[in-house]
Amino acid sequence: MKAVVFRDPETRVEVADVTLAAPKAGEVRVKIAAAGVCHSDLHVKRGEWEAPAPMVMGHEGSGVVTELGEGVTSLAVGDHVVLSWVPPCGECRYCLQGHEARCQKVATVVAPQGVLFDGTSRLALNEEPIHHYLGVSSFAEEVVVPASGAIKVRDDAPLDVIAVVGCAVATGVGAVLNTAAVEPGATVAVIGCGGVGLNVVQGAKLAGAERIIAIDIVPEKTAMALQFGATDRIDSSERDAVEQLFELIPDGVDYAFDAIGRTITTEQAIQMLGLGGAAVIVGLPPTGARASFEPLVLAEADQRILGSNYGSVRPSIDIPALVDRYMDGQLKLDPLISGRRPLDEAAEALDDLEAGGVLRTLLIP
Repeated sequence: MKAVVFRDPETRVEVADVTLAAPKAGEVRVKIAAAGVCHSDLHVKRGEWEAPAPMVMGHEGSGVVTELGEGVTSLAVGDHVVLSWVPPCGECRYCLQGHEARCQKVATVVAPQGVLFDGTSRLALNEEPIHHYLGVSSFAEEVVVPASGAIKVRDDAPLDVIAVVGCAVATGVGAVLNTAAVEPGATVAVIGCGGVGLNVVQGAKLAGAERIIAIDIVPEKTAMALQFGATDRIDSSERDAVEQLFELIPDGVDYAFDAIGRTITTEQAIQMLGLGGAAVIVGLPPTGARASFEPLVLAEADQRILGSNYGSVRPSIDIPALVDRYMDGQLKLDPLISGRRPLDEAAEALDDLEAGGVLRTLLIP
């Protein structure tokens, strides 16, 4: 099959003929319908995150189940699925407590080692083993994934749209509804109005937030945020975003979401808080990045800093529910998709994302 292979940050990604082995026990094969190009892929391409190489890239996608491994009873051939880059093991203490986004086996084996649950890969290139990316590797014509990472969804949902639910939508909406549990009537600031930030905005709208302030250096992105439910917008390219926010809400906000993940945006999120407020770190920074805050202020104001991995979702529950919300008209997904490219243009899609002019490009094998 064709797949997009990453070797190192100095080498442009390439589309190569890769061998995909049959699914083993507890795994399924999925024919990819669409794969989203995300900033997490860009972090790998830039060398900002440690990643096992060579690897087949991609962690957001959708498709149709074509083969079942031994013992798989939760899925059937022909099922439409959204891929989850956290395939819960179901056995560690976090999974057993219902905190599946924290799955210990994913965090210690699947993600850092670039393998599936048994510690091996199903991918090879001229007999050279190739690593999986986050247990998915969706920049390919097909994938083999743990059955818990292929989430069955309704058949009438368009596969080339709902691919974005597997990362951008689950991460952004989940950060609001699950991690922060934003209450009706709350005030919310969202720093960064890209693919994830816009989903934080519409998550805040779903939660019933009274004020939702969209913040970005690109005016077109904050204008789009108004379509997703933002009530106010701040252009941070001209003047300090914190200063502008306090002009809008003098007491500070109840929740500030950093959907970018840079040191400056994390610090701004903390500085925007009112009494009892929570800063939620959603965007992921490069490895080793450090941010600072004044602990006395945080303690005296009864404030919190929360990290949100994958929107604290339970994939088998939250992903189908998000697809249902889209089909019912409660979530906007189509405007998130800036364009579609064939798999052969993966390198160009990553270039587009790096240039900052797109939200989500879908690769269509």
